[in-house]
Amino acid sequence: MSPRTAFIAGAIAFLVGAAALSVAVFQMQDAGRPATQTSSVGGPFKLVDQDGKTVTEADLKGKATVVFFGFTHCPDVCPTALYDITQALDALGPDKDKAQALFVTVDPERDTPEAMKSYLSSFSPRIRGLTGSSEAVTGMVRAYRAYAKKQPLKDGDYTMDHTAVVYLMDKTGAFVAPLNLKREPNEVAAEIRRHV
Repeated sequence: MSPRTAFIAGAIAFLVGAAALSVAVFQMQDAGRPATQTSSVGGPFKLVDQDGKTVTEADLKGKATVVFFGFTHCPDVCPTALYDITQALDALGPDKDKAQALFVTVDPERDTPEAMKSYLSSFSPRIRGLTGSSEAVTGMVRAYRAYAKKQPLKDGDYTMDHTAVVYLMDKTGAFVAPLNLKREPNEVAAEIRRHV
């Protein structure tokens, strides 16, 4: 696959994922307000974090949660998003313990708990890296209406196309809206704070 073809395929994959999420968000809105308990984004999952501890949807209860799907070999989108999430969590100040973030791998083949722990050491300690079996990861990707697909490279290696949407869940574990990180950290923190 040529670089141009790979780029086009990646762009199409991103647009498909974004369109699917947009449709889900549209379906969940009532009179312009985000849905809460009836949200069709999110659902049951069972993965492990970078310390080997089991994490399920029950761990979303009680805190506002930012959820992002990516992988540790991601060259730019993932580290940038995780840096922005770190900045926003730091900007929460006294409310920092009322929020958390989940970095869910779309590449469980390479992203072991050990790999996730090493990778996340550069970011906020309130970001938990989730991994598990391919089936368990795929189940969570589908539950969140996300997208992920392995793309072979010429050298026999591979990369992952994936949704770049950042999900904001409220303290009940319900989906609120995509979180726009392209703002000042204080603005992002203010949006998160409204749901703690």
